Amino acid sequence: MKPLVSVLIVEPSEIIYNGLRTILEETGKYNVLSPRHDAANLEERLPVIRPDLLIVNPALLTSQPKHQLAEYCAVRPGMPVVALVYQYVELSFLEAFRFVIDIRMSRSMLLSTLTNALNSNVVEQDNDEQTENYELSDRETDVLVLVAKGLSSKEIADNLHISIHTVNSHRKNITHKTGIKSVAGLAVYAMLHNLIEDRDRG
Repeated sequence: MKPLVSVLIVEPSEIIYNGLRTILEETGKYNVLSPRHDAANLEERLPVIRPDLLIVNPALLTSQPKHQLAEYCAVRPGMPVVALVYQYVELSFLEAFRFVIDIRMSRSMLLSTLTNALNSNVVEQDNDEQTENYELSDRETDVLVLVAKGLSSKEIADNLHISIHTVNSHRKNITHKTGIKSVAGLAVYAMLHNLIEDRDRG
């Protein structure tokens, strides 16, 4: 039997913490630790608490979120850090995170995102060089942006002058590379990576 994944949630709202804890513990795969309501001195506590996964509200971070997250990873190597979003957060803060969960996500999408975060970390530890293979091609990025805008496969095919079969093939590759299956999740991914803005500008 696999050991439970130890999760630390840094979130001031008791309602949100309890809701997330219930979802995670009902899977039988996670052990949710006592909550922390702020990120003060968190880097000092992580080596003691030893979570396998950290979920944190980005609004609690300092003005240098990337630096702060780097500190967390330095004291707890191999621990994925996931942003917990339910209110407006500066894009610069969200960009510091590779994985984001939104409380409006479905239960399955939320759990899938956390699984991807844990699995991606294992892949990175096994072979850092392989991460380059997961970059989207230009055409996949074009398709992703149109998916994020809500277009159907047929509309995307018409827009890009390619077949629906080719569009669906690109969509499979996008899902494989990003680990994201839902349109809402892909829209968040596109927003975090400024893909829509860049394509509109182009």
